[in-house]
Formats: sequence, structure tokens, C-alpha cells
Amino acid sequence: MFNNQLKTVVLLGALSGLLIWISSLFGSNGLFIGLIFAIVMNVGSYFFSDKLVLMMYGAKPATESEYPEFHKIVRELSRKANIPMPKMYIVNTPHANAFATGRNPKHASVAVTAGILNLLTKEELRGVLSHEISHVKNRDILVATVAATIASVISYVAMMARFAAMFGGGRDRDNKMGGLAELVVLGILTPLIATLIQLAISRSREYLADESGAKLIGTGKPLAAALQKLHTDVKHHPLAPSAATETTAHMMISSPFNAKGLVSLFSTHPDYNKRCERLNNMKF
Repeated sequence: MFNNQLKTVVLLGALSGLLIWISSLFGSNGLFIGLIFAIVMNVGSYFFSDKLVLMMYGAKPATESEYPEFHKIVRELSRKANIPMPKMYIVNTPHANAFATGRNPKHASVAVTAGILNLLTKEELRGVLSHEISHVKNRDILVATVAATIASVISYVAMMARFAAMFGGGRDRDNKMGGLAELVVLGILTPLIATLIQLAISRSREYLADESGAKLIGTGKPLAAALQKLHTDVKHHPLAPSAATETTAHMMISSPFNAKGLVSLFSTHPDYNKRCERLNNMKF
């Protein structure tokens, strides 16, 4: 668990270092404008994204009378994790998945699909929900927002750098912005690196939630079994590609998309085989 926390710190530090470097090349004024823009955008997302995501998926409140087992498991896990019981929602789709959202444990929600309730056993569902409760306890929405804010500033300043290079606005600034090499590095490679780091942070938080969730229930095997089923289910009940599914994929416990080879670098989730191997080998 400590290794994944450390990895997050290192990756956030790398993002911050990249931001400092790019700002030194382009100047403080452009950085300031980008910073304000990104902070406003991401703070708004931080406070209201939970309602937007639930609305995107047409999530409805899951009442205890209709879903007693769901409520029982979440109540038990919330008590064990020492956090307030989150609001609970159901998404009416055969696609099997689950996600947690909310800016802190006092304003959290956990949503599951009808598909996952039909697919998993009680113990497997408990493993999945322990993972989602861990996301809430670990304040992963906050971590994701910080990473997104820094990456957004980098992308914004890089965009300004591309415009400056195209229109010749930065060629006299100590030759720092001049030339094709600078344009490629600053305008193309830098935002790409920022995106890769941001996605690596997302994957490290998934590993951390796996570990925290397994510790919460004393075993990682139920979650490993659930991940195997969820991975197979994607082939039969994939989410329809859309702006909503692509921007919220990182919130799901299992990636709704397949990613192999180099494409996995752009995945918001670790390889499910590696996750399962780690979970099955955990001892408490």
C-alpha cells in the first residue's frame, strides 16, 4: 500500500516538475492565465462532477427495500472503513460495472449497474464494493482532480506555445521557443507526457483501492474473481462509446474498453491479470 502511495507522490511531483519547466520556457503570464482557467474548470468538476456523472448514466437512488443486500454490504463496509455511509445508486444497464464519486467521504456516492448485481456472487460483490469504499476513504477524487488540474495547465500552455510558434510570437525570446524541435517538444511531446503521467496516477490509485479494499475484508480473492468476470462481460455487454463513457471510464472498477500493448499506456486501469495476481497473492 505504501508503495502505491509513494508512486502517486512521485508521479504528482513529476507533473509539477513538468509544469515548472514548461512555465520557465513560456513565461509567467501565459502560465497564470492557464492556471486560473484550469483551476476554475477542475474545481467546478470537483464539486459538481458527482451529480453530472450520475446524470450521464441515468443513475437512480437504490432504495433499501429494493436492494437490501446492496445496502447491507455498503453499511458494513462503511462502518469498517470508519466513513459515513455513501448515497447509493443503480444504473439500469446489462453492462457490469461499479463506480464511486463525490468530493469527500461526507459527500460520496456509490453506484452499481444492474448487470453487476446479476453477474456476481454476494462475496464477489462485497469485494467490488470494498474497492469502491476504499476510493472514497482514500479521497481519490481529490487526487484525480489535482492531477487533472496540473495536466490541464500544461496542455493549455503547450497550446499557447504552438500558436506562438506558428505565428512567430516567441521567436525572439532568447530563441527558447524558436525552431521545429522546440515546437515538437513543447507543443506535442510535453502534453503527451503529462497525459501519460496523469493516467499512471489513475492506475496507481486503482492498485491502492484494490489493496485497501482487500485489507478491509481480509482477502483479495473475491475482488480478483469479480475482475475476471467483469473483464469477460465487457465483450458481451460493452458500453456504447460516447463522450460520457470515455471521460468517466477512469471511475469504473473495470475498464469498459479493451487495451493491449502500447495502447495500455493510455488506459486508466492496470492490466486486469496483474491486478488479479496481486489480489490472489495478498496475505493479511
